[in-house]
Amino acid sequence: MEKSPKRKVDILVLSDIHLGTYGCHARELLQYLKSIKPKTVILNGDIIDIWQFSKRYWPKSHMKVIKQLIHWMSKGIHIYYITGNHDEMIRKFAGFKMGSLKIVNKVVMELEDDKKAWFFHGDVFDVTMQHAKWLAKLGAIGYDTLIIINRMANFISEKVFKRGKLSLSKKIKNSVKSAVTFINNFEQTAADIGISNNYDYVICGHIHQPEMRVIKNSHGAIVYLNSGDWIENLTSLEYCNGAWKIYKFEEDTFDLDKQPLEEAELSNNQLFDNLLQEFNMMKAG
Repeated sequence: MEKSPKRKVDILVLSDIHLGTYGCHARELLQYLKSIKPKTVILNGDIIDIWQFSKRYWPKSHMKVIKQLIHWMSKGIHIYYITGNHDEMIRKFAGFKMGSLKIVNKVVMELEDDKKAWFFHGDVFDVTMQHAKWLAKLGAIGYDTLIIINRMANFISEKVFKRGKLSLSKKIKNSVKSAVTFINNFEQTAADIGISNNYDYVICGHIHQPEMRVIKNSHGAIVYLNSGDWIENLTSLEYCNGAWKIYKFEEDTFDLDKQPLEEAELSNNQLFDNLLQEFNMMKAG
């Protein structure tokens, strides 16, 4: 059976994957990553959830996402790892380079038609992150618990009642006035700073809210984009032929039940050995 050609993407932006948590949809993400061929990848924060990382929970699918990223590195695909709040421990390594991977706190990139894009995670705008980190971490634990409950509710909804998926956390966030206000303030603040720096695009993550819209103030306008997440929305941003779009996994035609069996037969030890082999290949190159 012939493999379908991979879809070419100039820039891929992923954020808030939260590898190492129960809410992460790593299997779906892996399917998506294997279907595309990006030139540049922006990992815009909270890729590995160090806050909630546990040795007891690191499924094969999560390891395979890491392996896919390293495979791209071995092919010379440029990857920028922008640090977020859940992987803030990596911030001490800002400036570190390994092959085509670079760890940074932000990226300013010139795109087509001399337009400038500013990429950063966005947690610097979160007051709870700056002044009450323990409260933010407590909230993250509650959010992860809500995601587990959500998955159980989805199983019952789909298998028993034959209805579609639910999103409890989305409903809660969208119904709480303070949460809606926070999102609006976050987007406006990012836009205001981007406009003051004469950027054409400001690209964030952090708030798990995929978005693409023009935001204006008295000094000008900017295109605000947010890549969403791989917990609830399963979204990314793609830039190709001078245009941005929000990719939504639910709108794609993947069949997760038809993945090759050999993918599931690899142990974590075998995956780790494969990672080492790919690192050695990169060094040799």
